[in-house]
Amino acid sequence: MAGALPDGEPVPLDGSLPAEATAHVGRDGFAVYVHVPFCASRCGYCDFNTYTSSELGGGASRETYADTVLQELKLAQSTIAPRQVDTVFFGGGTPTLLDADDLGRILEGIDAAWGLAPGAEVTTEANPESVDPGYLRRLRRHGFTRVSLGMQSAASAVLRILDRRHTAGRAPQAAIEAREAGFEHVNLDLIYGTPGETADDFAGSLRSVVEAGVDHVSAYALIVEDGTRMAARMRRGEIPYPSDDVAADRYLAAEAALSEAGFRWYEVSNWATGDDARCRHNLLYWTGADWWGLGPGAHSHVGGVRWWNVKHPAAYAKRVLEGLSPGQGRELLTAEDRHVEDVMLRVRLREGIALDRVDAGGAQQALAGGLLDPAAYERGRLVLTLRGRLLADAVIRDVV
Repeated sequence: MAGALPDGEPVPLDGSLPAEATAHVGRDGFAVYVHVPFCASRCGYCDFNTYTSSELGGGASRETYADTVLQELKLAQSTIAPRQVDTVFFGGGTPTLLDADDLGRILEGIDAAWGLAPGAEVTTEANPESVDPGYLRRLRRHGFTRVSLGMQSAASAVLRILDRRHTAGRAPQAAIEAREAGFEHVNLDLIYGTPGETADDFAGSLRSVVEAGVDHVSAYALIVEDGTRMAARMRRGEIPYPSDDVAADRYLAAEAALSEAGFRWYEVSNWATGDDARCRHNLLYWTGADWWGLGPGAHSHVGGVRWWNVKHPAAYAKRVLEGLSPGQGRELLTAEDRHVEDVMLRVRLREGIALDRVDAGGAQQALAGGLLDPAAYERGRLVLTLRGRLLADAVIRDVV
């Protein structure tokens, strides 16, 4: 299970926001996130707010979930006036455990409430075993434009360590099926640095990604969170802890293989074949846009107010069906809070951040250490070099 949410201040029962927060909603973009908390099984490394059937108990079900989300959407619509939605992202959990028509109904509800912008990006995450060609075609007919598949690895031994259920070849095949169903934009997620993974294992995963013909790849170092099954196994000495040196080697291998295949990094952990293939939804997060999060545990941000819903699906459904905000707590971000977050996120982007937005001494130190692009620095931008990407967290600490 995910860790406890912060306390924050109470959310009004009707979910209302301060007038100053809603005065300029969508000025820098407006997104909607839909959290679907259901999973067929729990992966050993996962600490997301997700639940298997045995963990849920009564009070929440896949069959009624779309109706519950649509009820929260009515509350959201009464809080924020109609405006164009630039991107929608269904995450989880495994959104594709819901019927494709239920996902379509939620999308239609978002369009009716606020209006989808022309050419809006609509993404769903999916586990490879949770979709087939027919399901993918139905999603495409409902207006979904992008699918993100959790591949993690092409090595069977690595998938077993991660407690993934799909077979090694299923994720690339699902990506091919998504393209054949009409999806122009398909992402495959990789995790590197899993205990027992070899350099050859990861090279094979990269080859599989390229051969699948996707236009976007996300690759993340394994992070072991407290409370997960994997963390318990490591404490018992059953498997070793991840190695930072190995993770760095894997990242360099990813950059080399993906660059050779025509991908270009645009965020430290994300590569795309062109600007149109970048995940526009995540870019809105990373550049300070507004978004409304629907579903249990979902976070939202509007005009400097950030809030989060109650975590458990049953508690969430009870509040929503009573006509109350499911918000558990919220915080009003200060100008300093927003500046710090802006720097933390924009430094990770290929475009970087203007030098006048960061600490000059820290930037000079990072430049001297070979962590920043000298040409971009001369133009007044802080942009990470490849070595800087490996040490991005250290750069951020120095320049905030």
